[in-house]
Amino acid sequence: MKKIIVSGITTLALLTGIVGGIGAGNSVQAAQTTLKFKDVPSTHWAATAINSAVEQGYLKGYTDGTFKPSSPVTKAEMASILSRLSDQPNTPNPATNNFTDIPEWAKSGVSTAIQKGFINPANYKGTLDAKASLKRGEMAVWLTHGLATVDSDYKQALDDVKNTVVPAKEYFTGNLAAADKNAVAVAMGTGLMSVGSDKQFGTDRTTTRAEVAVLIARYATVAKAKPVDFKGLNELRQVGLTGTNLNVITSVFKKTAEFKVPLGNRTYEDVTDDFSKIRNKEIITDTNHADLKVLNWIIVDSSVSNNERSIYYPVFVDEGVRLQSGRYFSFVEFGLNIKSSSMSQLQAGGLLNSATFNPLLSPQSKAFLSYDVPKISDFIEKRVFIIETPVYWADGLLHSKQSPPRAVTLQTKEGPIFSVSYTP
Repeated sequence: MKKIIVSGITTLALLTGIVGGIGAGNSVQAAQTTLKFKDVPSTHWAATAINSAVEQGYLKGYTDGTFKPSSPVTKAEMASILSRLSDQPNTPNPATNNFTDIPEWAKSGVSTAIQKGFINPANYKGTLDAKASLKRGEMAVWLTHGLATVDSDYKQALDDVKNTVVPAKEYFTGNLAAADKNAVAVAMGTGLMSVGSDKQFGTDRTTTRAEVAVLIARYATVAKAKPVDFKGLNELRQVGLTGTNLNVITSVFKKTAEFKVPLGNRTYEDVTDDFSKIRNKEIITDTNHADLKVLNWIIVDSSVSNNERSIYYPVFVDEGVRLQSGRYFSFVEFGLNIKSSSMSQLQAGGLLNSATFNPLLSPQSKAFLSYDVPKISDFIEKRVFIIETPVYWADGLLHSKQSPPRAVTLQTKEGPIFSVSYTP
């Protein structure tokens, strides 16, 4: 994997690439403008990144002494900036720049950005809409496709997260477009991009000059790392592939020993610790009020340090909340097909006899409510379900140090039995 170095640009690029205040100057010019922007005080959230980007020749200020950090960046401008990542490798078989709407000054930059893997003309219909402001969803696509050119495992990651749970409000409200989802997941999993204070990723929001300065620096850092180095990305990939992040969060749960699994008329060969084998399959319930499927299972360890937290922590758990050692938060997305004409919330809780998989209650944390995650109360009135096929998230606990130890077991109607137990 090649290193990505943020570097200056050639004299030719200097002469042709300054458009709308986005361009480059030599290091002397950059140094002269550093810390002299009237609208970028040292307290500005992106001041360091802006000054660095100017020093490196990616951006420059305006003649009136401003930087205009909140001004949007066009697609043509961003393509030209990305083309200047001098050590970004080219794709093996780069596509042809067949866009018909590229300004003359940006044609070379767009062609180079295509060669470097950031832009795929196949995703467009002959025009880039080059003068339009670049939105964050499309920015995520460009940057993660660039990472996929650097390291094929990033390309694999983009595929692995296809069915993942994305920790952004748009995902839970159904407003995250399929065309953006994989890129948003990888961008968030690597820390390249994140949600705002409103919990939205903001796929339709324009990208500002300040954000571009920050993203260029972050991209250089992420591109030097391997995908496996990012715990958040590991979680997103595992949830995408299996439906759970259990094995990323903790290694103390293993396949339950044969003599501890209630097999009935099954054999131990039916037992698995691979959650994907039971994901989205009908689970045998204790009552016959509803058919039940487990769509996703998220584990959060509240005892670890902040930098070791699950990427899902901010979605489900309030800051400062901690469980006792040996206990994990368990959040389960259930899909029900209610058979009764008036199934109650209490009867939902009786479907499974499990503290870990408990469809009775949804989380009540402020975090959970702020993300607009589907919850059981969205589908009931007077504790009776008013929707026949609700899909919602429920709250549970996973214990690693129970006495006596209990296996966590789910048996499907089709055959596989998922069962794991604490194994020190």
